[in-house]
Amino acid sequence: MTLEDSNMHTFGAELPAMFDGMKLAAVATVLYIIVRCLNLKSPTAPPEITYQDTLLSRYLLKSCPMLTKEYIPPLLWGKSGHLQTVLYGKMGRVNTPTPCGVRKFLPMQDGATATFDVFEALGGHSTGDDITMVICPGIGNHSEKSYIRTFVDYSQRQGYRCAVLNHLGALPNVELTSPRMFTYGCTWEFAAMVGYIKRAFPQTQLVVVGFSLGGNIVCKFLGENRSNQERVLCCVSVCQGYSALRAQETFLQWDQCRRFYNFVLAGNMKRLILSHRSSLLNSSNIGDADLSRLYAATSLMQIDDSVMRKFHGYSSVKEYYKKESCVHYMHKITVPLLLLNSSDDPLIHQSLLAIPRALAEKMPNVMFALTQHGGHLGFFEGAVLFPQPLTWMDKVIIEYADAICHWEKNQPACHRSSHRDGKCCQQSTGETLSG
Repeated sequence: MTLEDSNMHTFGAELPAMFDGMKLAAVATVLYIIVRCLNLKSPTAPPEITYQDTLLSRYLLKSCPMLTKEYIPPLLWGKSGHLQTVLYGKMGRVNTPTPCGVRKFLPMQDGATATFDVFEALGGHSTGDDITMVICPGIGNHSEKSYIRTFVDYSQRQGYRCAVLNHLGALPNVELTSPRMFTYGCTWEFAAMVGYIKRAFPQTQLVVVGFSLGGNIVCKFLGENRSNQERVLCCVSVCQGYSALRAQETFLQWDQCRRFYNFVLAGNMKRLILSHRSSLLNSSNIGDADLSRLYAATSLMQIDDSVMRKFHGYSSVKEYYKKESCVHYMHKITVPLLLLNSSDDPLIHQSLLAIPRALAEKMPNVMFALTQHGGHLGFFEGAVLFPQPLTWMDKVIIEYADAICHWEKNQPACHRSSHRDGKCCQQSTGETLSG
């Protein structure tokens, strides 16, 4: 046997071991990618709570254990903000109920028709009072979305009447009656719904709830006019971005795939606008050039600049974002306000979370809860793989609302009005709780 033959024989004997090593390296690489993408090493923790040390905040932290206990998402995928967000977007919720409501139509002064659905409570509230949840969904959403239906059904069973705004132009098969649809911060339709509820149920008190874009609308609505806070017990805002101008700037970045989410949301918004083309695009404010820009748009900012700002006559998209963002109105809210966000929400840049944190540090009626996981409107709970029908978000909103209702019920009559004016909250130093 020659030396060359001997080397080939030795090399051939080593091949199986080399292939086994390559297989192990490939498996290890795949597992590493899975662990990183699914964020499996991230520990679960209670929400980080920023608040002023007042009698009310102490009461809330005792009465709302979900705000101080660990939020535990499904083990295999729940620690990924992307998967939580995508699963919510594609599936909405698990075993979605179908609550039965009555649809209302309200003509507006400009010819538009506001629509909302009213769902009666399925039992008495624990306080014995008549309380209505007035709910504003996320962008392009309405009462038929599965996450809204799940929350409404749960609220009804806890004794709340629910009124859900259907964003103007969002409902399929409901035509617009004027050349205008919902926009980022227009509160007209929500105000019309709240006004109807107050007239139709003169004894009811209100709990205001907003999801994502709806969170901006409800906070702006409450801060626009002091009278809008009459008969309002509290407000809860979930997964909003607080400042449209700053949010849209971050939406152009590729970090956390926000540019991709922006592209997808822009496509959905474009289809919604074009489904009402005959009603919207024949107005004097929107011409052929705007339509061409709309077709070419790949971001929400481009759509807002070419079409949405013109519904309200703004001269620039910057002016539109500035005037329509709730960040300029929230300091005028005096009722208890809970702001909920998730650290791994791929749509909300971390810099935007400085807004609610600073607000909670300065205002005694504001509490800011930031979870480690949850994505955008996900907040699924579950042991390993399959999520539960109710989410952490659904349960914590009701827990907070119940606590506020009982707090208000137990206040002396002379203190109730002062509480709504923000006078009974004894301001001290700001605190932050984190797990």
